[in-house]
This record gives sequence, structure tokens and C-alpha cells, in this order.
Amino acid sequence: MDVDAYVAAHDAEWQRLERLINSSRRRTGAEIDELVELYQRTATHLSVVRSSSPDPMLVARLSSLVARGRAAVAGAHAPMWRDASRFVTASFPAAAWRMRRWWLGNAVLGNLVALALAIWVVNSPEVQAAIGSPYRIRELVDHDFADYYTEHSAASFAFQVWINNAWVSAIALIFGILLGVPTVLVLLANQLNLGVIAGLMFANGKGGLFFGLILPHGLLELTAVYLACAAGLKLGWTVIDPGPRRRGQALAEEGRAAVSIAIGLVGVLLVSGLIEGFVTGWVHITWLRIGIGVVAEAAFLTYVVVLGRRAVQAGETGDSDLRPDLVPVAG
Repeated sequence: MDVDAYVAAHDAEWQRLERLINSSRRRTGAEIDELVELYQRTATHLSVVRSSSPDPMLVARLSSLVARGRAAVAGAHAPMWRDASRFVTASFPAAAWRMRRWWLGNAVLGNLVALALAIWVVNSPEVQAAIGSPYRIRELVDHDFADYYTEHSAASFAFQVWINNAWVSAIALIFGILLGVPTVLVLLANQLNLGVIAGLMFANGKGGLFFGLILPHGLLELTAVYLACAAGLKLGWTVIDPGPRRRGQALAEEGRAAVSIAIGLVGVLLVSGLIEGFVTGWVHITWLRIGIGVVAEAAFLTYVVVLGRRAVQAGETGDSDLRPDLVPVAG
């Protein structure tokens, strides 16, 4: 191919495309149509040049022009801060609000299990004996339970708690795809541990200490776990009953909403971990400790209810699927 002749034949089109790309004023509808057409032509020209006569200078020029043309036609990607803002104000709260029934069900049933187990432990010396020796139980209720929150530095303990809770929540959420069975096991294990500790503390007259140390961080932490389990169970149920959607489509949509919840819970569990690390064991005024936990829990629930309901009413589902770009045209 005669490169000079090819450039002479199409250089005017390339220059016109460059002027449209670089234009600082708002383009008219006709100019947008022209931009799209010239971009498509130039992309074809680049392909021809590469295959017939790969002149490095010409390929570089056309490659740059096509890349800039693509950005002008499809639109530049929204700034990262805007994506983050949309996630915080719409995607995450909408996903959490949509799953409120699953979330509330987990909280009610889970706490009923923990309460029933605690009552059983309190009223059954045989169960207490099966859990541990009198010496070990006395060590737990008199020392170990409270010392757990202060045996490490606040910063390292907060980080350790955050990572552990995030891992447990991730297991509950991700493995919900296995018909929700692992999620149920995670929820059950969490509530059994809570019920046993509560039962032993109350059986030995330490109920006030139990609530004084578990409520500051536990309100928000357990809420996050219940939400993670809700997402996992919803994912598992979608495998069984996708509803009117095709199973693949339903799983994709619910899976992306579950990812929104997983990412959002990283922040929620970070706050919970900071409270557990810096407040639970180090703030010695009981009402103040509990008050901090109640405020954190109330703030999160208000955030989900207000922003989540508003986002859902606006059509947000928490599904982070990226819609295909639409080419702008006149008229």
C-alpha cells in the first residue's frame, strides 16, 4: 500500500476528528453523529494500516486518535470518588435494605437460639459440668472473659478482631452459594458460643459484667454478622428458587448485590473492631461503654433505613453490574 497516498486521502478526516475531540464547547447533535462516524472510520483505517503497511509513526498517530475518540464517544470513566460516593450512599444501603427480612429473621432466630441455650446452661449444673471443670469456669467468669479485651494493645487487638470478624462474615456470605448450608453453620456456631458464655456468666452472678462488655461492640458486630448471613442465605435460596428470572441471571444479580454487602461490611466491622479494641476493655464507665455501642448501632440502622429505602425507591438494587455504554446520537 502507498502510505503517502493513503494519508493524503484520509488526512482531512483525521484532522476533523481531532478537532471534534479537542473541542472545548458543547457539541451539537450533528457534531456528535459526525464524531461517532469519524471515530469508526479511523478505527478501520488503523486496522488497514497495521495489516498492510505498518508504518510506526502512522500507527502511533492513529492509535492515539482512536483511543481519544473512543473516550470521547463512550465518555470518560467517572472519577473514583464518585463511584465510592455512590456505593456508600446507594449501592450498599440498598442491598442491605432489600435483605431486611432475611436480616431480621437471622437476628430473631439467632438470638432465640442463644437465649434458649443460655437458659439451659443457667438451669442445668450437668450442662455446666460438661462444658468445663468448676475451676476452669471460675477462671472464665472471674478473669478470662474481662481480660480478653485488655491482654493485647488496643490497636493490635482491634485489628485482630476486625480481620477475624471479616473472615467469618466472608465465609457466611460467599459459601451461601452451597444452598446456604455453610451460612447456617456459621450463624449457629456464633449463637452457640454467645449462648454458652452468657449462660456461664449469669449462672455465676456475672450477668451485668457480661452485658457491660458484650454490648458496646457486640450490637454492631452481631448486626454485621446477621447481615452477612442474610446475604449468604439469600444467595443459597436463589439457587433453589430463582423466581421469574433465569437461574444464571438471578445468581449473577444476587451475587453482585452480595459483593456490595461484603465490601460495605468491611467498613462496618472496622468500626465494630475499633469499639472493641479501644472502648470495651478501656472505658471503665459501664453506661458510657454501652452508650457508645448503642449510638453506633442506631447510626448504622438509621443509615440503612433512610438511605437504603430511598435508594430502593429510586430503582437501586445493590447490583453493581455495569450497563453497556450507549453511543450518543442526534435527535
